Formats: sequence, structure tokens, C-alpha cells
Amino acid sequence: MDVPLTPLEFARRTRRLHPGREAVVDRGQRLTYAQFFDRCDRWAGALRALGVERGDRVAYIAPNTHAQLESFYAVPQLGAVLVPINYRLTPDDFVYIVNHSGATVVCAHSDHLEAVEGIRAQMPAVRHFVALEGAMAGWLDYESTLAATEPLSDRLPVEEGDLISINYTSGTTAHPKGVMITHRNAAINVIGTLIHLPLHPAERYLWTLPMFHANGWTYTWTVTAAGATHVCLPRVDAQAVFELIRQERVGWLCAAPTVLIALANATPETRGEVPAGVHVVTAGAPPAAATIERLEGEFGWEVTQAYGLTETSPFITVCDPLPEHLQLTQAERAVVKARQGVELITSGELRVVDTDGAEVPWDGESLGEIVVCGNAVMAGYYRDPEATERAMGDGWFHSGDAAVVHPDGYVEIRDRLKDVIISGGENISSVEVEGALLRHPAVQEVAIVGLPHERWGEAPQAFVVLKQGASATAEELTAFARERLAHFKVPHGVTFVGELPKTATGKIQKYVLRGGAAGIVRQ
Repeated sequence: MDVPLTPLEFARRTRRLHPGREAVVDRGQRLTYAQFFDRCDRWAGALRALGVERGDRVAYIAPNTHAQLESFYAVPQLGAVLVPINYRLTPDDFVYIVNHSGATVVCAHSDHLEAVEGIRAQMPAVRHFVALEGAMAGWLDYESTLAATEPLSDRLPVEEGDLISINYTSGTTAHPKGVMITHRNAAINVIGTLIHLPLHPAERYLWTLPMFHANGWTYTWTVTAAGATHVCLPRVDAQAVFELIRQERVGWLCAAPTVLIALANATPETRGEVPAGVHVVTAGAPPAAATIERLEGEFGWEVTQAYGLTETSPFITVCDPLPEHLQLTQAERAVVKARQGVELITSGELRVVDTDGAEVPWDGESLGEIVVCGNAVMAGYYRDPEATERAMGDGWFHSGDAAVVHPDGYVEIRDRLKDVIISGGENISSVEVEGALLRHPAVQEVAIVGLPHERWGEAPQAFVVLKQGASATAEELTAFARERLAHFKVPHGVTFVGELPKTATGKIQKYVLRGGAAGIVRQ
């Protein structure tokens, strides 16, 4: 009587219970769940007619549209493997990922047709190119092909250990790695998410997070499992976000801290009237308490911090509220909410360990690495046994994140291990220093990196983006930090920049700042 754990089982339930409920809103198009699943079934039938079989890989290069969402249901029905590619990458990255994954079908949005057309010859294993929107000679048209195909009626059975997707991490100094996510991995994350962050059929979820990013943190399946409504947003723009929240009565969204900063600092003209009561899930990087405080205090939104990696499918902790948190001031609660929190009920065991593998004391000070073991951890890196062995060869997945554990068991990331600044023998958390500077009213974004220092070995340097129309001096920001931090943590220099270098998923590239800072004069 065992039924494999798979997101397709959640889809089966929603097909049965909510066929007439609105499933997807995408610009002017509205689909009920019956219509949405009919389209998914038809595209699954079309892929089978194109020769896609169990285990084959199907790649997508697309923003948050209904066609991209349909891929998360159509491809797995065949026992095939979805490869959602970060559309912000370069054509060379597209070539590497498509060839490395062995994808035989590539589906692309109109924004990327010309880029992919220019590299077709470099992807010899691809048998079919599909235009999801727009038209290109020599490409299949998604809509006409789907409409002309009968719905797939005989879905292949899947096993829990079968791959549902290969998600490529953003490469920095090397090629991206393909994270193998199983049906069980994805289902476990959906269940855990719904336990800790419950959605209901009346809810409406706005797609501010890219669907390619760890399968949209599995909200591609979570929203459907709840019978809620997907509101698609192909491009994140602050004004469009606020408009859709009002027009579509949005109650939930996910966003990396960089997006939250943009929303929190939007001008009154851009924001318009801001409806209260929106639930925000943030992850991807530690958010600043100041950002959380503003969204909750000024907007009346509810912000929940989660933590994970693509390799953990992705959530492994959530900052669950405790009754005693209600006794704190709003500013104190924001500090707690900026922590990564505790294990999800379903995610498995998380520890913070020292270099000898022993758990660090729960004192909020002892630094160690987050390691994880459980059902959420990936099957490994695709076609990369060496990287798999390095990451999880001892039976624990090593995150590379440096953290402390507070006496209540709540984990707080202090840095990436490689970004911890060691100055005069003291460990300095760049995240802590960034959080202090973000409380300055003129600061919109900040990155702290360690640069070489003749006396201390290395010292913190601040790279600051000011809010539009605001002004501040380096001396003013240094004094501001000194009032809030131990003196050895205060930046030795401040560099004002127009923007911070970021990966295609919005993470700040601190190695770029370090590499380009050789000419900076340090105090």
C-alpha cells in the first residue's frame, strides 16, 4: 500500500478537489486547475511524441510564466528530469548546462530565443528546440503543439529515488554544479513548508522568486498542493509587485533579501497604498533586522526567515515564532527573525560543528559550520562524484556556512566560511557589520569584505550603496558603526559604489569586491 513520495501525488489530490478553482494568473490569462492540468497533460503528451522517455532531461530557459510552471508537472509525468536554467546566465553557461545535463529538448521564452539560436550548433545532443512564447524559424511553437496534442493518459509510475530535477548552482570561479533532486526530496520539502508556513485554497501567491531558483524553493509544487493560486510575474519590478498585491489580493510571496530591500526602500509614489497582512518568506542570504523591522512596522507584513541551499531542496531551517517572542519589542523581534531558526520537522538533523566535527556550545558565540543529514539532502552532484564526495562523503552535507547556535537552539549564520574576517586573531562576521550599517537611514545596501592589513592581517572594508537622494560620508558611517559594534569590528574604510556585484540569483559576489579593491587606501 506504500505510495511513493512525489509532488505528483499532491497534484493528483488538487485535480480531484479543486478543478474549478483559479490556479494560475499570468498577465491577461487565467486558468482553473482543470485547465492548467489539461495543458500539463497535453504538453507531457507532446514531449512523449518528441521522443522524451524516462530519465531524459528537458531544459527550460524562461522567466515566471504559466509555461514555465507547467514544466514542473508535464516533464515529471514522463519520468523525465526537468532542468530549469537560470535565464540570467550567459550563452556560454547555457551551452555548458545543456551539454553537461544531456538535455535532448530545450524550451525557451521569447526573451532568450535569439541567444539560444546563436549557440544551437554547440549543443549537438539537443533534438528539439521549443519556443514557449514568440516565434523562431526552425523551432517548435509551444502553444500550437500543445493544442494539437491529446492529453497524456498513461502516466509512468515514479519511484521516490527517481530524479525530478537537476538544478545548477550559480558558478563563481568554476562551472556550476548540477544538484540532483529526487521526487522524495521535493515532496519532503513541500510537506515541511506547508507544516511551518501553511497555505490554504483561498491564498494567492505572487511569483517574485524565480521558478528556476531551487524549483522556486519548491513553491512550484507547494502552492498547487494547497489548492492556492499562482500569480505569475515575469520580471520583478517594485511598482509591479505592489500593483499585483493590490489587484490580485496577494497574501504570500517569497523573496531574497535584495528584493526585500528594494521593496522596503521603494518611494511612496512607487508603492502606492500598501495592503497589510502579506506573508513574506525570505531566504538565500541572511536578511538585515532593519529590513524586517521596516516591512513589519511600516507595511504591516509578516516576515519569516528560512534557510537552506539548492543541495537541501532547499529548506532545512525556519525561524518559527515562539510564545516568548511576543514579549519582545518590535526591534527585538526583528533581531530574532533575522536568525535562520530551527530544523523543519521534515528536513532531518542539523548541527553546527567545529573543525574536529564536534557540536559547538549553544552560547550564541562559538562559531562552526552547518552540516545536515536527512531526507532533504540531494542525491549528489550530477556527473561529479568528486564534488559529491567532498560535500557529503562523511555522511553529512557540509554547507560551507559559518554559524552560531543560541541557547534556545536557534541557528544564526554569521558568514560563509570563506568570508569570515580574521583580524588580529578575532573572528568578525561580515553579516553582523552589514546589519549594523543597514540601520543608517542613508544606506540601501552594504557588503563587508576582509582586505589585507599590515598590522591586523586583514580588516573589514565596507562597500556601500546609498539610497537615492541620500548622502553620507565615510567618517559618518564609521562613527555610526563604532556606536553599535565592538571597535575591532568597525570598517577600516568605506567605499561608495553605484551597485554591488551579484550572482544571477542575487547574492553579493564578495570575491569580486576583494579582487577589485587592491587600489583602496585603508586607514
